[in-house]
Amino acid sequence: MRLTRVQCGQFRGLKDMDFIPGPRFTLLSGANAQGKTSMLEAILYAATTRSHRTSSDDELARYGTSEFHIRIDACSVAGAPVYIEANWWRYAKRFKVSGIPQTRLSDVLGKICVTFFAPEDIVLVKGAASGRRLYLDLQLSQMMPPYLRALQRYRQALRQRNELLRRQCADPELLAPWESQLAVHGKILVTERDACVRELSDIAATLYGRIVEEEPLELVYKPDIADPENIARVLGETRNGDLQRKTTGRGPHRDDMEIRISGKEARNYGSQGQQKSAALVLKLAEVELTLRRMGEYPVVLLDEALAELDSGRAARLFSAIPDEAQALITTAHPEQLPAISPEDMQHFHIEGGRLEKK
Repeated sequence: MRLTRVQCGQFRGLKDMDFIPGPRFTLLSGANAQGKTSMLEAILYAATTRSHRTSSDDELARYGTSEFHIRIDACSVAGAPVYIEANWWRYAKRFKVSGIPQTRLSDVLGKICVTFFAPEDIVLVKGAASGRRLYLDLQLSQMMPPYLRALQRYRQALRQRNELLRRQCADPELLAPWESQLAVHGKILVTERDACVRELSDIAATLYGRIVEEEPLELVYKPDIADPENIARVLGETRNGDLQRKTTGRGPHRDDMEIRISGKEARNYGSQGQQKSAALVLKLAEVELTLRRMGEYPVVLLDEALAELDSGRAARLFSAIPDEAQALITTAHPEQLPAISPEDMQHFHIEGGRLEKK
């Protein structure tokens, strides 16, 4: 998958913008707070219907305006064109895929696959389990529509059961149907997450050794209920405690993924550098996994990925991006980039929200 054109207007601090990324590397350079990250964020928003920085879409509109628009055009490896239009106006967002309005935002996922890394992604390693679940859910939702449907139905059943618990409803005839739904759809989540983490672990271990050249990395799936066949039974056994807490305390919505470096949990024992390297490798592992699952690479979006990396690791990072993948990279220090052939690099400078080709 390659982006062939990006257009946006009134998004964050960006002026009206229209540019064509290069087929290999596209560098977006500029000082801080000039719009580099916003450019990648606009692409991410169009592809996934969400920002990595906020859940409030009104914060994405340029100050003093009440709307923004984004359009990204792409071409698949087979040559099929596709484009996504995202429009937000007065607290309502609308998406179109190749001109067709999308009644459900979830239908946009997977049309143009992207892998996005930002410095904040270190929370994947050092943060709460919810961030790692979101990481797995977003990956699998882009690659597997059946997983996305199971996730949506699981969340709906969870909301319904929690509402009954908040109302102190202890009637098993009312709780049991939602527990049954949680078990059916939860089994799909656990099974696919487990397979995904196993595959990611193999890919990430290789990449970590290639980039960091030190200690081994391992990913371990930690389901809250180890055997998905037992979800309904566990929910039945924990009803009384859940009624007291007024929420569902067990299930796949409590799962985690443990990230280990040299056999130790990186969340508690990893250094800042190790945690950032692990987070970056997790994102790069997505690239290979997407190829295996979907038959083509996603568009790679790297926001300040080179910050705090020494020249050796920076060079190995670039070499780890597959030759067939397209990557858009932001940096405030383009002089720190490894030597790249001019034929493989398009360089744009951004200042005050305006883009200029170098």
